[in-house]
Amino acid sequence: MPLELIFGKVVKSLRIKKDITQEQLALDSTLGRTYISELENGKYQPTLTSLFDIAKALKMNPSDLVRLVELEFDNQSH
Repeated sequence: MPLELIFGKVVKSLRIKKDITQEQLALDSTLGRTYISELENGKYQPTLTSLFDIAKALKMNPSDLVRLVELEFDNQSH
């Protein structure tokens, strides 16, 4: 699975676990709702700034978000 799809899957999973909408995540991260949707669908890869903004909105460290993506990537590779 491409990395951008894995990133989107992880973000969507975290967002759903925290019971927030794409709109709320967009507002909290100062990103657009359409951009959040496209990230979740694997159409885009986040910039470093966007990754930090999304992590902050999800109330987690950017490194923890990247680690979850890395773990999911490793699981997909095996």
